[in-house]
Amino acid sequence: MEGSMKEGEELEHPWLNRSIESAQKKVEQQNFAIRKRLLQYDDVLNKQREVIYGIRNGAIHSERPKDIIFDMVEEEIAERLEAAGFDTKTGPVPAAVESLVGWVNSHFPIALKIAEFDGKDGKAALALLSERIKKAYSVKESVEVAEALAGLERYVVINAIDHHWQEHLTEMEELRRSIGLRSYGQKDPLQEYKGEAYRFFEELMNNVRLQICTGLFRSTTNLQAFENMLSILSRSARLQGPETAAPVGGGAAAPRPAPAAAPGATPRRDGGGEIPQAEGEGGQGPASAEPEIQLPRVTVRREAPKVGRNDPCPCGSGKKYKQCHGK
Repeated sequence: MEGSMKEGEELEHPWLNRSIESAQKKVEQQNFAIRKRLLQYDDVLNKQREVIYGIRNGAIHSERPKDIIFDMVEEEIAERLEAAGFDTKTGPVPAAVESLVGWVNSHFPIALKIAEFDGKDGKAALALLSERIKKAYSVKESVEVAEALAGLERYVVINAIDHHWQEHLTEMEELRRSIGLRSYGQKDPLQEYKGEAYRFFEELMNNVRLQICTGLFRSTTNLQAFENMLSILSRSARLQGPETAAPVGGGAAAPRPAPAAAPGATPRRDGGGEIPQAEGEGGQGPASAEPEIQLPRVTVRREAPKVGRNDPCPCGSGKKYKQCHGK
């Protein structure tokens, strides 16, 4: 064969041409399948990207992204109300309602009480919380710089999205690298990737909503505006507090008594001057002091045996306890 072929002579044969065409067709089909599979993976992340950038662009191009913020807040509250058991046959769980009230009061300055949920379903509770939060935010708007408030709202939304979106992209890249191992368990890697990506995206949106709820009342255009807002909200909280609540009988609210001085002691002002001592009814003597709260006593027990001075030190240094940590 080698002796019959000359240099530069072409190889021509029907079998050889068919073999080359068949091999080239298989390679192209394999490359097409790889590109198609890669596009299917990219479509999953692209749909998530459209949702995130839709919210982000809406916050950038709107004059006041306040509506986007309140939509996020209402979604977060609606999920927490559902988790607490509202709109279920058994009704809300008391422990879950108490936890919900604690979470709301730690994120929004509305002084919510557990009794306000009595007799309310999920929609009524959501409407109540939304109205109270919007009222508190209107107080914040009245003390903030109007020109900078839109930029502050935009910062709250964009900062929450950017921070968690970057982490989400890293998690998705790691998932894409490792999802192929699911095929060893007779599972379709693409379907597994879609399921995991959906769970990751739900976690992303939960984190974004939570950060928006956290930063809504904890960000300000200047320190003076923040102090003014706290002063106004705390004043309204005092007006609605238990100190001014009316008695059960319907009479006027009684002022909270001041703590009485010790027997035989002369009450004084902060500056050192004397002030008249408060008397009880009929001038019989000083008013009774408030009962002292007794804290429960806790017995402290040693869990580990006591280390002797000549025993090896528990730190593992090899020295005796008296020469190491027992000095």
